[in-house]
Formats: sequence, structure tokens, C-alpha cells
Amino acid sequence: TQYMASVSIFALIWILLFALAGLYSIKQPSIWSMLGRIILGSTSGIMVVIAFVFFSREFTTSRFVVLAVWGLAMFYVLCGRLLLRMLRSALLGARIGHQSVAIVGNAKAAEDLAALYTAHPRLGLTLVKQAKSWSASLGKELEKLAQKGKLDILLLADPELEKKTALEMISFAEAHHIDFRYLADLFSATFTNVEMSTIGGIPVIDVKRTRLEGWGRIWKRIFDILGSLLLLTLVSPILLITALALMLEDGLPVLFKNERIGERGKSFRLLKLRSMWRKYSIGPQFKGLKKNLKFEEDLIKKQSIKEGPVYKIADDPRVTRIGKFIRRWSIDELPQFLNVLRGDMSLVGPRPHQPREVEKYLPHQRHVLAIKPGITGLAQISGRSDLEFEDEVRLDAWYIENWSPALDLYILLKTPFAVIRRKGAY
Repeated sequence: TQYMASVSIFALIWILLFALAGLYSIKQPSIWSMLGRIILGSTSGIMVVIAFVFFSREFTTSRFVVLAVWGLAMFYVLCGRLLLRMLRSALLGARIGHQSVAIVGNAKAAEDLAALYTAHPRLGLTLVKQAKSWSASLGKELEKLAQKGKLDILLLADPELEKKTALEMISFAEAHHIDFRYLADLFSATFTNVEMSTIGGIPVIDVKRTRLEGWGRIWKRIFDILGSLLLLTLVSPILLITALALMLEDGLPVLFKNERIGERGKSFRLLKLRSMWRKYSIGPQFKGLKKNLKFEEDLIKKQSIKEGPVYKIADDPRVTRIGKFIRRWSIDELPQFLNVLRGDMSLVGPRPHQPREVEKYLPHQRHVLAIKPGITGLAQISGRSDLEFEDEVRLDAWYIENWSPALDLYILLKTPFAVIRRKGAY
């Protein structure tokens, strides 16, 4: 049993080391590059085994076994990778698993790329649209394709195109959650998240919306699950006491479900402790929806303290006595740990907004939809509701482009102090 437990731990460590060596990258490296990564990952893994055997008094093994494991690991991983490459090539050749690409540009490179994609299906790209220039009518046509899930990449292949037009195309790609790529010599890039690649020998730059792709996304999800389970356990007594107090004050239900827009524009039901009187609450579980919505719209016009698409009502008369208390201390947000466990949200990220608010976003503000929304975020520890929405967007955009596990941990540790200060809490 102890031996099997050790082997299981070593297997997880080897997976981590293989990931750090780049063996789980979506983009397919050359054979020699793949071989180098396998040697690096396997050598790092066997060094961990050697260190464990050296410092352990319970396990002993011969040098031959260690060398055999090292050699066999490299051999079998290489064989497995070669088989996967053959399978992938066969599937792409049958046009299975292709990404759809639209090319915009009047340069020769645009024609070369279009011909390349058509002649070589094993590149994994299907040309769905080619245009010589960007226009409003082209934008509408591509929007329909994106809404149907038939457009994955927008490629700009014209070195002479104005930078302003290129930035419009980037905004379009962000708004419709598709990848944007451009030729390496197109214009001097100022983006922090870019990745160079080649397609048929032509250098192409992929503009990344966020670092939260690939393994970054996996690490964040693991962190979210473990963190939510721990924090939900810690705050469960607070949740129980608050739920009982709300029930005594205004009856059931104590949970409020509200539609919000999350990652890539997908809607979900946000969970909160109900802080309003039932007769004023808005949601599928309450009556008088139209009347309550009209009352809320009147309050927004008279008492909203924020400008832009997102509102915040000061001295809201619909809030109960206990509701004011739990809003002030952000206790009403605690059920959102369940949203995190369900995968709708993350512990850290931009705050989610209602569909009617998202509809009023400007194109550049839709960048906040590139990742999962969070319970807390950079904007929440920097002023909460006292910030104008445009300032929130700038902070959230910086977080999205500069994400790291350390940044998440920093924001989580700062959040209790932001709650205690109560700045921007209404």
C-alpha cells in the first residue's frame, strides 16, 4: 500500500514536470523539439525519484532499475507521442477538429495563406471567409458566423492596413470571443500577451486575451475548488445564522438567484443571500416582476451613484434591516462559493453583471468577459462601488493580462481588509 501511494505521488510529479517541459502544449512542436522536451521531462522526473530514494530509509533500489525506468520512460512516451501525432494528422486530414478562420488583407501573404489552408487540411484550419479589407458589412457577416460557432480565428494579413482599423478588428474579436492573429511584420505590437508561431513557413502572431489558458486555467481551477471548499467550511456557521435571521425577518426564500453574464458571454444563476424585502425582490422565484423592475428603474434614475452601464443604488429602500448589515459586510456574497464549485465563477476575477448591463458595454469593456467572473477582484480591493465602471474595467483588464497565482493570493489576502474598511459598500 505504501509503495503504491509513492508511485501515485511520483506519477503526479512527473505530469507536473512534463507540463513544465511543454509536453502538454496544444501547438504541435517538431519531432526534435518534442524529443528534447521528453528527455528534459523524464530526466527531471528520474532526478526526483533518485532524491527520494537517497533521503528515504524505507526504500532501496539498484542503479540499474533507476536507469531502466529513465530509458523506458523516454522510449514509451516518445512512442505514445508519435502515435498521437499520426492519429491527429489522420483526423485533421479528414477535416475533423478543424478551426474556422477568416482572412482579411489585400497583400500577397493573404492569398498565400488562403491557398495554404485550402491545399493542406492537416494544418487544422478551414477558410470560411476571405476579404480584401475590413468593413461594417464584413463585420456583420462574421458576427453571424461567430454566433453560429463557425468562426474561431480572425487573421489580419495586410501590412498596409491602418493601425486604427487593426485595433477595431481586435475589439471585434474580443467582443465575439474569437482569436485574433496578424502577420509578424504588420505593425509594431504593444501587446503584453502575444505568441509567435508559423503556418506553412509564414510567421504569425497570436494576440492572447489572457494568460489564463492551458495550464494556467487548470491551476486556477484547482485553486478555486480547494479554496472554495476550505472557505465554505469556515463561513458555514455565518451562513446558517444569517439564513435563520433572514427567515425570521421576512420568511423564505433566503437565497436570491439572479441571472448574470459570465465567461464568453454565457449566462448563469448567481447565488446571494436575499437582502431585499420579498415584495420588492426581482427574480424567477418572486412575483410582481414587471412592477418591481419598473420601481428599480425609477430608483436607478434618482439614486444611482455610478455612471455607465452598471448601477449602484445608495440608500435603497427595498433593503431590509438585516440586508443592510449583510451588504455592508459582504455576507450576502458568501453563497457564491457554490457558484465557484459549480464552475460558473472563480474566487478572483471581474465581478459579473446582469444581461441588461452587459448590453450597454462598450466594445473594449467586453474584454472583462474573457475569463470567469470572481467573488472578489482587483477592483473590489481598490474601492469597490466607489470606483467608476471605466476604472473597474481598467483594473480588471490589467488583472486579465497579468494574471498569476501570486496575484490571486494577494487579492484574496487583501479582500478581508477591504471589507473591514467598508469603503464602497452599500
